[in-house]
Amino acid sequence: MGRKLPIGIQSFEKVRRDGFVYVDKTAYVHALAKAGAPVFLSRPRRFGKSLLVSTIRAYFEGRSELFAGLEIERLEEEDARKGGRETWVIRPVFHFDFTGQDYRMVTLEKVLGEQLLPWEAMFGLQNEDRTLGFRFQTLLEQAHAQSGHRCVVLVDEYDKPLLDVMEDGALLDRNRGILKGFFSVLKKADDHLRFVFLTGVTKSSKVSIFSDFNQLSDISLERDYAGICGVTETELGETFAPELSMLGA
Repeated sequence: MGRKLPIGIQSFEKVRRDGFVYVDKTAYVHALAKAGAPVFLSRPRRFGKSLLVSTIRAYFEGRSELFAGLEIERLEEEDARKGGRETWVIRPVFHFDFTGQDYRMVTLEKVLGEQLLPWEAMFGLQNEDRTLGFRFQTLLEQAHAQSGHRCVVLVDEYDKPLLDVMEDGALLDRNRGILKGFFSVLKKADDHLRFVFLTGVTKSSKVSIFSDFNQLSDISLERDYAGICGVTETELGETFAPELSMLGA
């Protein structure tokens, strides 16, 4: 029986727990986390962005059991030893996933509000009657205060609410304004943030939506991060050698 290939799987936990083949990208995760700067990554759809975001989330949630035997396990232990700190720190992680919705059929406000609700319940907040930006900022402040650790914000496919409504100019402008107002909170909440990572298909809208967030580092075309998503030719040969051998038999 052949190995289990993670075709279409976007959950790092599922890949690891269910024994799927995993191309180890965790050294990239370590490099991003160590640098600490807010990061933007643009890649086409079906290119591994969601799996990468899921991996980053697991790392910052301190889920060490999922990383056993991977490169980041060694790197994390080295850093902890050199820095005199504990390994696998558990931090508050806020993962905004804009995939899986058709924004011609559902409002962006509803999607954002529903994503905030379970986190607000977790930290004992009741802000449903306040603006989305105020709720988000309050959430970051309380999560930092209650956990003792600065927060991590992950945004997967930030531009999906824009691309879905490209043919409706009024709705496009409305969604762009909502996103800009909501994520402008990140600049105000800098003291409460440990790491911010955003992905998208396009880069053009990033300028207007995140213009207030002037420290955003775009790694989309940086050589050091060229292999952060997808599978390189070298990785294909090394990781999938058994399958390639079978195809050539």
